[in-house]
Amino acid sequence: MGIRPERVQEAFRREISSIIQKEIKDPRMGFITVTKVEVSKDLKNAYVYYSVLNQKEEMNTMHALRSSKGYIRKLVGDRIKMRYVPDITFRLDKSLENTRRVYDILDKIKKEKPDEHREDDRSDKEV
Repeated sequence: MGIRPERVQEAFRREISSIIQKEIKDPRMGFITVTKVEVSKDLKNAYVYYSVLNQKEEMNTMHALRSSKGYIRKLVGDRIKMRYVPDITFRLDKSLENTRRVYDILDKIKKEKPDEHREDDRSDKEV
């Protein structure tokens, strides 16, 4: 991917994030963050990845985004001058959730084995 798609991706991320935060008034919309945008090489498709603060609001937010897709695309087209405005597809970004799960597992392991590490420390000092 050349420099243009990368610039388009960042511009799209900024604009879509701004539009969602400031212009979409759908009550189904939870507090979301646009995490990244991937634009196809031919610039015909844009995949917008987002995360939702409250997992209980994921479905409602997804429906709100899909309902607002045409309006968001029009506003992006007004703000970013391009010959063709890519079709937008919203995708829930699960990477933050997966990272959180890994940290939870590591914390659980750490809490289960603190005595084992202390015994090792004592045996090292006694030698």
